Amino acid sequence: MNSETMRSTLRITKALSDIQRLRILMLLRKGELCVCRIIAVLGLAPSTVSKHLSILGAAALVDSRKEGRWAYYRLPQGAALKDVKPVLKWLDATLGAEDLVAKDAKKLEAALACPPERVSERRKKG
Repeated sequence: MNSETMRSTLRITKALSDIQRLRILMLLRKGELCVCRIIAVLGLAPSTVSKHLSILGAAALVDSRKEGRWAYYRLPQGAALKDVKPVLKWLDATLGAEDLVAKDAKKLEAALACPPERVSERRKKG
């Protein structure tokens, strides 16, 4: 095992060592999400969610893009998926039936029913 493989493995295991990051990965199984929707489901501060997404990105467990003022995240696609696919399959098999994952899915349905602007406004109002 070369040192880059070791570092990559450490980044992935570090990323998986937090419940909020696991919740984010489980949310992203359904497809690409705006950060505002992830914030709405998790109920965390934007800076906290941003830090979690940064760690997931450093581990190559998520991809991101900007569109205007919105940032979107998704699970890796194409060649980038090859290295992390076994991890994502394991998470799905292990956590897919968890109560918290099901509750998050219901919250996500509500967040997806609103345009991103409304989701952000609702979060600000509390």
